[in-house]
Amino acid sequence: MKVKFLIIRFSSIGDVVLTTPVIRGLKQQVKNSEVHFVTKEEYACLLTANPYIDKLHLLGQSMSDLVHDLEKENFDYIIDLHQNFRSKKIRRRLGVEAFSVNKLNWQKMLMVSLKINKLPNQHIVDRYLETITIFDVHNDGKGLDYFINDEDAFEQGDLPAPFQNGYVAFVIAGTYFTKKLPASKVSQICQSIPFPVILLGGKEEVDEGEKVLSESKGNVLNYAGKISLNQSASLIREAKLVLTNDTGLMHIAAAFKKKILSFWGNTIPDFGMYPYETDKASDRLEIKDLKCRPCSKLGYHKCPKKHFKCMTEISVKSAVQWIHENF
Repeated sequence: MKVKFLIIRFSSIGDVVLTTPVIRGLKQQVKNSEVHFVTKEEYACLLTANPYIDKLHLLGQSMSDLVHDLEKENFDYIIDLHQNFRSKKIRRRLGVEAFSVNKLNWQKMLMVSLKINKLPNQHIVDRYLETITIFDVHNDGKGLDYFINDEDAFEQGDLPAPFQNGYVAFVIAGTYFTKKLPASKVSQICQSIPFPVILLGGKEEVDEGEKVLSESKGNVLNYAGKISLNQSASLIREAKLVLTNDTGLMHIAAAFKKKILSFWGNTIPDFGMYPYETDKASDRLEIKDLKCRPCSKLGYHKCPKKHFKCMTEISVKSAVQWIHENF
């Protein structure tokens, strides 16, 4: 008898990628399972090639239309990995048994507001997986998934010859200013290494990438905001190393088991969203003894303390040393 699941995670890039062990676990470990997933339209590209999803449902402008379509599916269970008012509305309307992730909101609030750490030593992926243990699904140890259709990938042959023998992918993206390594630091790192570097990010990082490019010694390509998300992902897949802020492409890099050096500003790995099950050489740089950190569980468009020490004091020397040791 078929068992029909609906997984809910509307956004964002990294959060959706972090749900993939749940998708795979339900599909591979629950007999006769049919796995559906609902997310926002803009994140469809993250999941369209995932072979463990039987049907993808997309939230566009109309929540009512989405719920109406979901009601026709007759799901047996809902796995709510978002836990917001939209996901709760779907749960109420569908009226089937639901299992939800613990978002640890009060623990995060304590850490941000009072710097009292009551957070569990547990990655969010493992908290996601706890929602489906009732179905005898266990962590298979395979980490995250990310699938790219051939037509969506970047053509590696289009890279300049020096880049075809290996390069560093440098993710300069970040939803908030306080989660992004300053362009001056990015530029210093690029100038201090002899290896080719490809800058990746969104449209918001175009100018920043151009600034780094203009200050480089000819070893930098700037693709930030110039190629699609899946093209960026395919460049990460082929990179020798990945340098990245705490952002969605970091988790895509983890899905490809890359060697990752991550930079942490106002957020902290203790929130449970560091690179998951990635290469053992991976490391992170953060200023741990700042009393103001973390100042937010998300981020700000400027430093509340006006000094931005969490990023400006990141060691360029340490980053360069890690690159030389691992390239």
